[in-house]
Amino acid sequence: MTSSEEALVISLIETPEYQKLLNGRPQTCGMRSGRVYLEPNQSCGQHSTKDNEELLIFLSGRGQILIGEEKSYPIGTGKACYIPPNTLHDVKNEGDEPLIYIYCVAPVISKKSR
Repeated sequence: MTSSEEALVISLIETPEYQKLLNGRPQTCGMRSGRVYLEPNQSCGQHSTKDNEELLIFLSGRGQILIGEEKSYPIGTGKACYIPPNTLHDVKNEGDEPLIYIYCVAPVISKKSR
């Protein structure tokens, strides 16, 4: 049995720092994940999903997710956001408390390989 065929339970840290959760192969079949901690007025920096899709799950705080150069959506505690492949995006903390979220990035499976 390879590592990607085993279940994992990971404890989340409670300190103000980034935490890598899943590293991709061979730990998973390709998914990567982490816990992000943004201080007020901090952002994660604009980047692309490339050939991946991404899910963000917001645990605390509030802010905006910027999609491309034109779209912006409010995000925060109790919200989740899906970001499709090849999409520029940035997450910005616009509140007075830390914005904490989990990201899950997975490679897109082509229809041919299904």
